[in-house]
Amino acid sequence: IDKLITVKQWYQRRVRGFRRAIVNLTGRTNQTIDTSDDAFWDQFWSGTVNNINDIFALVTADDIHTLREESPANFMTLIYKAVEKLDSSVIAGPSMSLSEQTIVLNCVRLLTRLIPFVFESEEWRSFFWSKNSIDLEDSLHGEACGNAPLAQILLKKLSDLLFCPDFTIVAPANIGPDTLEDFSIESIQHIWEKGVGFAYSRKTPPQIDSNRTEILKLVLTCFSETMYYAPPDSSQPNLWLSYFTSNENKHALPLFTSLLNVICAYDPQGYGLPYQHVVFSDFREQLVEVSAQVLMVILDHESASMQSIDEKSTPTNYFTYFLSRIHREEDFHFILSGLIKLLNNPLMQTYLPNSCKKIGFHEELLVLFWKMCDYNKKFLFYVLKTSDVLDILVPILYYLTESRNDPGKVGLMHVGVFILLLLSGERNFGVRLNKLYLTRVPMDLPIFTGNHADLLILVFHKIITCGHLRLQPLFDCILTIIVNISPYLKQMCMVSASKLMHLLEAFSTPWFLFANQTNYHLVFFLLEIFNNIIQYQFDGNAHLMYSIIRKRHVFHQLSNLPEDPATVSKPSKKRGGDGEDDQLYSNDEWQPTKEWVALWRKKLPLQTIMRLLQVLVPQVEKICIDKNLTDESEIISFLQNGTLVGLLPVPHPILMRKYQPNAATSVWFRRYMWGLVFLRNTAPPIWCETTIKLFEVQKM
Repeated sequence: IDKLITVKQWYQRRVRGFRRAIVNLTGRTNQTIDTSDDAFWDQFWSGTVNNINDIFALVTADDIHTLREESPANFMTLIYKAVEKLDSSVIAGPSMSLSEQTIVLNCVRLLTRLIPFVFESEEWRSFFWSKNSIDLEDSLHGEACGNAPLAQILLKKLSDLLFCPDFTIVAPANIGPDTLEDFSIESIQHIWEKGVGFAYSRKTPPQIDSNRTEILKLVLTCFSETMYYAPPDSSQPNLWLSYFTSNENKHALPLFTSLLNVICAYDPQGYGLPYQHVVFSDFREQLVEVSAQVLMVILDHESASMQSIDEKSTPTNYFTYFLSRIHREEDFHFILSGLIKLLNNPLMQTYLPNSCKKIGFHEELLVLFWKMCDYNKKFLFYVLKTSDVLDILVPILYYLTESRNDPGKVGLMHVGVFILLLLSGERNFGVRLNKLYLTRVPMDLPIFTGNHADLLILVFHKIITCGHLRLQPLFDCILTIIVNISPYLKQMCMVSASKLMHLLEAFSTPWFLFANQTNYHLVFFLLEIFNNIIQYQFDGNAHLMYSIIRKRHVFHQLSNLPEDPATVSKPSKKRGGDGEDDQLYSNDEWQPTKEWVALWRKKLPLQTIMRLLQVLVPQVEKICIDKNLTDESEIISFLQNGTLVGLLPVPHPILMRKYQPNAATSVWFRRYMWGLVFLRNTAPPIWCETTIKLFEVQKM
C-alpha cells in the first residue's frame, strides 16, 4: 500500500509539473520562446503524463484559445516541435525504447488535442499546408519544410508509425535486437490481422492495440477539417484525405487490409464465457471502432470519382480502388461472415442478464457494408447469391424498428433504408425473401407466421404509421423497396397483406391526396405493388387477393375520385391518435386544382386490379351464398385453387428502381458520417469544445 501511495504521489507531482508548463507557455503572451530551447519544449511530451484523458484535462480549451490568439508563434512552434519528435522517432524506427515510445504517444495525444482548434479558425486552416514561417528545416529529418507541407510530413510519419515493430506491429520471431535496426517497416507482410490478403495469425499484446488506437484517433482528427465547413462548403476537397489516399502513401494497401481485417475478424464474445467483458478489459474493441470510423471516412472521400474508374485510369483514392479489386470468394466469405457476426451481436439473447458483450458501433458497420456493396459489385452479387443476405436483413430491420421514434437516430434510419434500396435493385434479393422467417428477434411487431418478406413489410408498415415525423421523406424509398421485391413474393401471410392494404386505404383518402402535391406518388407505388403480385405471383398470394376483395371499395373510390378539390378539406395537422393514421402534413402554400387532379388521376394503374375484382368478386359472392360460407379460411382456400389465366391484361414488364447516388445524398451522408464520428468520440471529447459548422451541436 505504501508503494502504491508513493507511485500515486509521484505521478501527481509530474501532472502538476505538466500543468505548470502549460500555464507558463500560455502566460508568455509577449515572449516568443526559442525553437532550440529543447529543455522547455520537452516538458510537454517527456513522459510527465501517460494517458490521453490527462492531456485533455490539463490542456484546457481556454488555454489553447489563449495560446492561438495571443501567442500564435508559440502555438505554431508547439505543433512543429511535436511533429519533429514524431519524425525523429520514425527515423529511430524499430530501435525505439520504451521511453521514446512514451514520447511518441504523448506527441500524438497533444496533436489530437490541438489540431481541432487549428481547424476551428479560418485564419489557421491553411497553416499545415503553407510554407513554414519558422526555421525548422534542420529539425525535420528527411523532409525540407520548404518543399513539403507540414500536413504531408505528419501524415507520412503517422502512416509509418502504424507499422513500427514492437510499437504497432509484432516483430517477427526471427528478428532479434541486433537485426532490428535493419528491419523494414514498409513490408506488406505485417498486416495487423489474418484475413483479406494475409494468411498468418499473430497474437497481439494489448499495448500494441492501444498504440494503434491512439495513432488512428490522430489520423481521424487530421481528416476532420470537413466538420468546420458549413454544408454548402463541405464538398470542397479535403487535402488531408486526398494525400493520405493517394499513391504518396506507401502503406495504403497494408493499412487498408489491416483496418478491414481487424474489423471483420473481431469477436466480441472472446472465449464465450459469461460476463467475460466485465472481468477483462478489451483493448481490441476500441481499435475496431476507430478502425471502422477511419475506413468509413476514407471510403467516402471522392466517392463520386469511383463511378467512372476503369482498368487503365489512375485511381484518386487507392483505398476505394483496393476495395473494388477484391474478388476471391474466400475473402468475400471472411468479410460477410465478420459483418454478420458483429451486426447480429446486439440482437443476442441469453438466460443470464447482460452476460454477453454488446457492441455499440453498428452504425459504422452498416455504412461500411453499404460502401462495400456500392464499390464492389462482385461482393454485392456474392451477398445475394445465398441466404446469408437474410442475416444482414434481420439486424437492419431490428435497428429500424428500435430507432423509428428516436429523432437522434434519423440518420441510422436513412442508412438502413438506403442499404435495402440498394439490395432490392437486384432480383436475387426478392427471391431470397421467400425463405421462412424462423428466428424470433424481439421486435415491436404483430405476431405472424410467414417469410422474410412479411417481416420486411410489417417493419415498413410500423415505420410509416408509428414512426417519427422526420421519417416522412423516406416513405418513397420504403415503398420503392416493396415495389422492387413484389414480382418475386410467392406467398404473403394474412397479417402483412392486411397491413399493405391498410397503407393503400390510408394514402388513398381524398383529404390525404389533396394535402400535398406529391402525396399521390405513394398511391402509385402501392398500386404497382398489387399489380406486380397479381400479374406474376397470383397463385400463392390468396391472402392478398382476399384482402383486395374485402377492401374493394378502396379501389372503386380511387377510380371515382372527385376532380374538384374545392370540396375536400385539407388537413392542417396530424390526424388521429391511434398511431395508425397518416402523419404527413399538408402544404399550406400550395392549393390543388382540377387540372392537377385530372393530370394524374387518369394515369392510375387500376386496370389489372379492377379486372381481378370483376372476375373474382361474383365468384366469391356466389360460393358464399351457395355454401353458406362465413369462415375466411374457406374463402382463401377457394382463391388458392382459382386462376386468372387469360383473363388479365398482358403482363407489364418488371421495372426495377435502383439506388442512384446524387449530390444531395452525398452532402447528407457526409454530415451524418461526421456527426456519428463526433458522437462516438466524447471520451476524450476531441471536438466537443470547438465550434462545429457542418452540423448543429446542442449542448446540454
